Amino acid sequence: MNTIKNRNQEASPLTDRIFDQLQDSIIKGEIPAGSKISEPELSKTYGVSRGTLREALSRLEERHLVIRAPNHGARVISLSYEELIETYQIREVLGGLGCRLAVRNMTDSEIAELHKLLDEHEKSIKEDQGLSYYQQEGEFDFHYRILQGSRNKMLLAILDGGLYQLIRMYRYQFSTDSPRPLLALKEHHRIVDAIEERDEDLAELLMRRHIRIARISVEQRHKKALAKEKGDV
Repeated sequence: MNTIKNRNQEASPLTDRIFDQLQDSIIKGEIPAGSKISEPELSKTYGVSRGTLREALSRLEERHLVIRAPNHGARVISLSYEELIETYQIREVLGGLGCRLAVRNMTDSEIAELHKLLDEHEKSIKEDQGLSYYQQEGEFDFHYRILQGSRNKMLLAILDGGLYQLIRMYRYQFSTDSPRPLLALKEHHRIVDAIEERDEDLAELLMRRHIRIARISVEQRHKKALAKEKGDV
């Protein structure tokens, strides 16, 4: 995922700022999934030219957070239930592999930094009264740090191809109306402990279970929504 950094360095500071603001708004659901993007409205809101805005939108499209269709303009990505479940299934396998490789390749100092990162996350969750677990992109993201620690360039390239940002979006938005923030943090601590103990099997097991629990939560939400539509609840 080093390409994230490189792209930002090549763009202008203004485009960087607009891109970061739009991405955060999409990840947090402030710009809802599936909503149409109005270039004139956003240009006015952010006080930038249409050219600068389009450059930022192009970068969001590269990250699969925005899609464009002929004669329909740009929209925020919205995965179907089936697509979301498939994304979690892929994430479980790749996340487990990344964690196993991290056990082999992360240095002691990198693992110590992971502990510090989770301490910062805990403070953030408490400040938000346990209502959400928002992780900034890159070095501030727990899963990103582990994937970097895997030292597997192909794995990083696959995730940087779009899966990483989609996961961030749904991970955050699903954490805001469930008890997942504190539970996820506890699961993260257990994963780091397994990495520190250099237990590949346990680390992979815990990571896969962590992601599987998140997927099951999505499935339960979907079932409740369907039941509500049918008037069963």
